[in-house]
Amino acid sequence: MSEAFDIYTLLFLVLAVVIFIRLRSVLGRRTGNERPPYDPYSSREAKQTSSDGTVVALPRGRNADTSGADEAGPSAEDIQERLGRFAKADSPLGKSLTALIKADPDFDPAQFIDGAKMAYEMIVAAFAEGDEKTLNQLLGEDVLDGFSRAIAEREGRGETHHSTLVGIDKADIIEAELKNKQAYVTVKFVSELISVTRDAAGEIVDGDPKKVREVTDIWTFARDTASRNPNWKLVATEAAN
Repeated sequence: MSEAFDIYTLLFLVLAVVIFIRLRSVLGRRTGNERPPYDPYSSREAKQTSSDGTVVALPRGRNADTSGADEAGPSAEDIQERLGRFAKADSPLGKSLTALIKADPDFDPAQFIDGAKMAYEMIVAAFAEGDEKTLNQLLGEDVLDGFSRAIAEREGRGETHHSTLVGIDKADIIEAELKNKQAYVTVKFVSELISVTRDAAGEIVDGDPKKVREVTDIWTFARDTASRNPNWKLVATEAAN
């Protein structure tokens, strides 16, 4: 009886160990170095916030560390890597982006484009909804005035506007400029959009709720590189079609 008990006990112990090993291989184990849940607004960096909300937040530079900024600035190799597919180093755009990276070592064109796409989607939705609080965080003063007037005129006519962003096909940096530490980056967006405007009676006065149209917008974002505020705001718009 004692031998049978010992055999069964041993079998159960072996089975428990096997189950534990299998679970550990599937679920993994915590080491204290796990990455936090993905946050699209904090790509590869600690999330940055400010009192007036985040527009297009620039992540920490590749050379940044917890001890402070890299006094030497980004290396030529790092700048070339950041330029990547966006521009050749010896092109006018490449030179402008290089000057911007040197003035603001945290600037990364790829991460900027990711943020600009988010801002584009938010602005399109906020304008359609008449959400001026969100627009105030995303737009420069002149552009905000124009959007606010358009919203007021639309509401004055009793009209409602609905926009659905199907997707952004392209988002390319086409210009960059640095004026007295004020950075300007112009992006050409090609998107697919469904938009329709209805009057107070619900009749369509513009657009088509069943038609997807291609829209090309040229937007310029600006930021003071001398400021600790990482936010970019939309300061100029141009419709290419």
